[in-house]
Amino acid sequence: MPEKMIDLFTDGGCRGNPGIGAWGVWLRLAGQERVLWGFAPETTNNRMELTAALRGLEALKRPSAVRVISDSRYLRDGMTQWLAGWQRRGWRTAGGDAVKNRDIWESLAAVAARHQVQWEWVRGHSGHIENERVDALLNRVMDQYAAGGQAREGEGWL
Repeated sequence: MPEKMIDLFTDGGCRGNPGIGAWGVWLRLAGQERVLWGFAPETTNNRMELTAALRGLEALKRPSAVRVISDSRYLRDGMTQWLAGWQRRGWRTAGGDAVKNRDIWESLAAVAARHQVQWEWVRGHSGHIENERVDALLNRVMDQYAAGGQAREGEGWL
């Protein structure tokens, strides 16, 4: 594993829940920054939060030390507290219900296993600069779609 930590700031959101949604990722390593984004026409907030982390980790070309910083406790707690129990119980919650968003959780667990990941939570809309910027990114994606734009994924360098 490399010595340098990759910071992956993630966010997902919806207008309506379910409703139109978007996800965004801001990757940073040694002064280089890259953004990724995507859109879903009918989804939930939680699916977008998970998708942001999944797409960010998938973008890494080799095993890495990664810090995923998100304002989603659902994401952080799922990966750090609940995942092992869900898997042990055949993708059932402690109460016996089927785990929601299982498809994304399974993909996220598989891609995260290739890396050394730290899952960190930050309070949303609290002035955390990177969280605010990735939130603004996903809102621009939703605005573009609402204005008649095409649903798509993209990336760029900052």
